Amino acid sequence: MHVLVCLRRVLPSRLAAFAIAGLLALSLAGCATAPATGTPVRLDETPRIAVISAFEPELTLLLRQLQTPARHRVNGVEFSTGTLQGKPVVLFLSGISMVNASMNTQLVLDRFNVQSIVFSGIAGGVDPSLHIGDVSVPAQWGQYLEVLMARETAPGRYTIPPRMEAQTLAPFGMLHPRPVETRTAASPAPVRKFWFTVDPRMLETARGLGPIALESCKAGVCLTHKPQLRVGGNGVSGQAFVDNAAFREYAFKTFGANVLDMETAAVGMVAYSNNVPYIAFRSLSDLAGGGEGANEMVTFMGIAADNSAKVLLAFLAAWK
Repeated sequence: MHVLVCLRRVLPSRLAAFAIAGLLALSLAGCATAPATGTPVRLDETPRIAVISAFEPELTLLLRQLQTPARHRVNGVEFSTGTLQGKPVVLFLSGISMVNASMNTQLVLDRFNVQSIVFSGIAGGVDPSLHIGDVSVPAQWGQYLEVLMARETAPGRYTIPPRMEAQTLAPFGMLHPRPVETRTAASPAPVRKFWFTVDPRMLETARGLGPIALESCKAGVCLTHKPQLRVGGNGVSGQAFVDNAAFREYAFKTFGANVLDMETAAVGMVAYSNNVPYIAFRSLSDLAGGGEGANEMVTFMGIAADNSAKVLLAFLAAWK
């Protein structure tokens, strides 16, 4: 502004006008091309598949298989680029919980050229026909703890507040499941969704996988049956570790869930918002409270983590 005032003083009016117009044009052009402050910087421009697990045991086998690894660190999260089954990938741990999964899935999308997302990990089994060590690849994921906590108006009777939307899913006591509000670049108006479907082409590839040698024993611990792969059905996620037989039964009846975990539906929501295809592989480490004794996760976690990783590797080999 000071430059413009000086030009008006020292130049004839017509020359000053031309000079001012030129400076304004340059200034506006600079504003149009300058990058926004705080725009994330891509660490790698290679088109990659993001391979996510929640915690270390789930990623161990995959990291051992990674070819030409390179490490990057952002906000304390370590990202490992390289190739798996000949496919360019970026591997990382989301951290346990829906919030960690959401935050770090968006982080990998901002910092890498991610074309699709795959998740590998353990889960609690909900469908009574599934067994520990089996691998589930659901067709869609929902958030079972996106809920309204209703008022108890009489012993065992709960009432939702006026003007709240009608619930289409059965409640569990005071907990009434609700869809979550979502937006995308293509649809900025809020839309409420419960289910986030996986990519149909990725699911079809998973359906076409041939026999996979899944683990039955590890470190002296063995299963009593041969693990199987189940493709299709539903999965649910929430901010709780579930070890409760009554809630397990409810989750199966209400959501038709194969498994429940603490991350996948959050990843699915971020993938939906960013229009990035995703799929998840989850192996049963426990029965979410449905077993006869104590929770089985610590006992069978190693078998389940490896089985999920093996199916993911078979998927990457087949994915085109």
